[in-house]
Amino acid sequence: MNENRSLSMRASFIWAFVLNRRNQPRKLVDRLASSQTPSISVVIPTLNEAQNLPHVLPKIPAWVNEVLIVDGHSTDNTLEVARRLRPDVRIVMQKRRGKGDALRCGFKAAKCDIIVMLDADGSTDPAEIPAFVKPLLAGADFAKGSRFMPGAGTSDISMFRRLGNQGLLTLVRVIFGGSFSDLCYGYNAFWKDVLPQLDLDGDGFEIETIMNVRALRARLNIAEVPSFEYDRVYGTSRLRAIPDGWRVLKAILREAWLEFRPALSWAGAQELPSSAANASDAALWLVRPSPRN
Repeated sequence: MNENRSLSMRASFIWAFVLNRRNQPRKLVDRLASSQTPSISVVIPTLNEAQNLPHVLPKIPAWVNEVLIVDGHSTDNTLEVARRLRPDVRIVMQKRRGKGDALRCGFKAAKCDIIVMLDADGSTDPAEIPAFVKPLLAGADFAKGSRFMPGAGTSDISMFRRLGNQGLLTLVRVIFGGSFSDLCYGYNAFWKDVLPQLDLDGDGFEIETIMNVRALRARLNIAEVPSFEYDRVYGTSRLRAIPDGWRVLKAILREAWLEFRPALSWAGAQELPSSAANASDAALWLVRPSPRN
């Protein structure tokens, strides 16, 4: 029954796309010039998630073409569980540490037209994948999940983290514009061909913010998708509110420096001290309080 429902859902996506193809943006038609049906990869970073994978992998729609587990050298039986639950799963071993590095390894290895990001701890619902794919088929470049728009929600965020997210989101709106309703959330989907424009770096949780900001900077067609974030099923979150929040703030300031560096060069940025070793340091120096006379 579930398999028939998944096949029916995939067929409905295909049929809707075929019916609307004449009205699709030129870029979308070009993307699918060689295929009537886009292929879909799901990328899942893991680190000792053997207990949680049974709550994630079986819920991935059967019409998803490729599931990649990007493992950070788990010491439990994460990989064995993944292969048992989904024999066709592809295993990618990440080269360094951190969620950002894992995602970038997965993106590089993915073979399909569309990439969907999914967490291994059960906090993101695979049943929402169709909701993320739909705007991409309608012409969006990047589908960004939001916990704070109508129809969305979260049971896995403290008031402290909520306030931090709102503050960082406000900063992004002021600097880069846009109308995001959420910033630090990792449920996203996008066409693989936008990866060169995103030119991703960052090894930690800041990767999610970097993706969102660079999508804005690249003037991509972004669609927000309402999503519900659940509690982690087993284990403890590896997110550290203050250290990771600081990494996100530095990432935002670095993006601001890269975006406005040409204009700032006319406003005294050429006087940056030699201690400003990178873009984040430069941005922090530029927003420092002016010395009192």
